[in-house]
Amino acid sequence: MFRFCPDANIIDISHQVPRYSIREGAGTLQFALPYMPVGVHVAVVDPGVGTERLAVGLRTGRGDVLLGPDNGLLVGAAETLDGIVEARSLENRELMLDVVSSSFHGRDIFAPMAGHLAAGVPFETVGRSVPIEDLVRLPAVAPTVRDGVLETTIVHVLIFGNVTLAGVPADLEAAIGPLTPGRSLVIDFPAHGGQPAVEERTVWARTFGDVPLEASLLYSDSEGHLALADNQGDTAARLRLALDRPARIRPA
Repeated sequence: MFRFCPDANIIDISHQVPRYSIREGAGTLQFALPYMPVGVHVAVVDPGVGTERLAVGLRTGRGDVLLGPDNGLLVGAAETLDGIVEARSLENRELMLDVVSSSFHGRDIFAPMAGHLAAGVPFETVGRSVPIEDLVRLPAVAPTVRDGVLETTIVHVLIFGNVTLAGVPADLEAAIGPLTPGRSLVIDFPAHGGQPAVEERTVWARTFGDVPLEASLLYSDSEGHLALADNQGDTAARLRLALDRPARIRPA
C-alpha cells in the first residue's frame, strides 16, 4: 500500500481473527469501522482464495470503500456505514501486482488496489459492476425467546475469552423477566463440535468488578449484546467454548 500511496495513513485494526473464521472477521469489521475515519478498508479472511469466489470492492453511503473476498466478510460492516451504494468485481490487472498468486490475494490484489484507490484512482476503474443483491451474506443468527428460557448462540469470542451471544438484554427479559443485578442464572451449552455439554451457573451483573475475581457474569457488552465473561479470566478456554455453539439461558 505504501508503494502505491506513500502518504497513506495505514491503521492495523486486528491480526487476531481466528484462522478461517469469516464470521469473527465480519464481526470485528462491523464493530470497528464506524469509529474509523472515512477511507479505504482492506479485510482478508479468505478460505476460498484462488477459487471462483469474487474479489470485490464495496462503496458505502458514508464514502468508504471496502476491499476483500465476496464471502460475507464485508457486507455487515458496509451496511453500518450508511449502506452499500455500489459493488464492483476487482478485475483491473493494472491495479494489482504483476504476478497474482492463487493463494495470497491480500498481497497481490487487495493491498495494491487499496493503495491505488487511496492515491486517488477512481473506484469505477477496479472492474465491472456487481449487483448488490448478489453479494454473499452470512446467515443471520438470532435468539429465540421461549417461556422461561432464551435459546441463543455464540457469535463472537474475544481475545480475553469473553463470549458474545446472539441477542440483547430485552430478549432475555422477554424470556425470564427483569434482569436485576445479582440475579442467578444458568447457561446450558449442549454438546457440540466434539465438546461435552456444559452447565455454567452465573449472575447478571453490570460490569466485571461487580463479581469476585475469576467469577463469571452475564452482562450487556459495549455494543449492547449479551455476553458471558470471567472477571480477569478466560471463559472460552475454561468452558471450551467456540463460535457457533448453541446456548440456553434460564433462571437458576
